[in-house]
Amino acid sequence: MGGEPRITYVLIDGENIDATLGTSILGRRPRPEERPRWERLLQFAQELWGQPAAGLFFLAANNELPMPFVQALMAIGYRPVPLSGAPGEKVVDIAIQRTLAEIRRREADVLLVSNDGDFVDQVRDLLDGRRVGVVGFQEFRSNAFLALKEQGLATYDLEYEVQAFKEPLPRVRIIAIDDFDPVDFL
Repeated sequence: MGGEPRITYVLIDGENIDATLGTSILGRRPRPEERPRWERLLQFAQELWGQPAAGLFFLAANNELPMPFVQALMAIGYRPVPLSGAPGEKVVDIAIQRTLAEIRRREADVLLVSNDGDFVDQVRDLLDGRRVGVVGFQEFRSNAFLALKEQGLATYDLEYEVQAFKEPLPRVRIIAIDDFDPVDFL
């Protein structure tokens, strides 16, 4: 490998996280201050496995590049991957699947940021001794990923473990009794 440090690729399914946040958690379009602080995710990835992280942010551009957002991503260290395709074509899913397949040919670890079960086969293929994690909202994560935990898949919550939000989200979650604090409810 020529002395290069091992890397963690952070692949973000921007559409999936945004849709889950807006539709399932907030019930409306998120305001800018309610969106994830993506720089926190890169920092989390670097600290998690003690190695450099390269962030790829996949988004459907539909022939219109959202330049302020793209520039903001680049400023915090992400490489935006704006995609377009035929109507109804899931370009972000296709691109992430292809990227996961290519990573399998490299000596690298992966954090996939999505709740979408469309990536389960590619994630399963990566569980060959490398470190692989899925980051999202635990209550909305595809159950198909649960079976992969036995094979070494790690899962992380974007809010609770990554701490990617400035303010607590209005989520209902199961609380382990050891973590229960009545102050949170009073």
